[in-house]
Amino acid sequence: MIFEYFQNHWLELTAVILAILYLLLAVRQNILCWPAGIISSILYFFIMKSAGLYMEAYLQIFYVFMGFYGWSQWNKVNNKFFIVNTWSGLKHFYAISLVLILSISSGLFMHSYTDAALPFFDAFVTWGAIIATYMVAKKLIENWIYWFVIDTISILLFISRGLLPTAFLFGLYLVIIFFGYKSWKKILDTGNEITAK
Repeated sequence: MIFEYFQNHWLELTAVILAILYLLLAVRQNILCWPAGIISSILYFFIMKSAGLYMEAYLQIFYVFMGFYGWSQWNKVNNKFFIVNTWSGLKHFYAISLVLILSISSGLFMHSYTDAALPFFDAFVTWGAIIATYMVAKKLIENWIYWFVIDTISILLFISRGLLPTAFLFGLYLVIIFFGYKSWKKILDTGNEITAK
């Protein structure tokens, strides 16, 4: 029975393992997080599309491009030391407002013109993840807080679509996020920070 489950869900389980590897490496500020994330995203494109989560599926394409962007950002010669950045409250206001506006408009479009499952939740986690991924590439500490909210909602979304290994993955993410935030906060508190303009 277990072997049969693995046989039927090997693609999703492989994507889950690579996604866990991505986050663990990101917490440790290891540049290899980006190739792990890129491969996981390619697999998740097909998984999400088959589950009817269209925005989540196309989000994976964004993740692939952001993976290469993040990889290049972290690989810069002048980026030898890991420096944690932070945003002002006003930038967060703009970011959250943008996520909400795009989520409502995308959700309305998908509700009216597609057979998308849970279009508003799908749109919210997708646009939130786009902002949060950009924040990881820029090494902004608040990315962990954004991810906590996004991943909590994602768990419910994936359970509703029967993607239980992925829901479990996002449950693990919540634990790893806690340690990621603590690790990056320690760096920030030691004075190795830059306030992003």
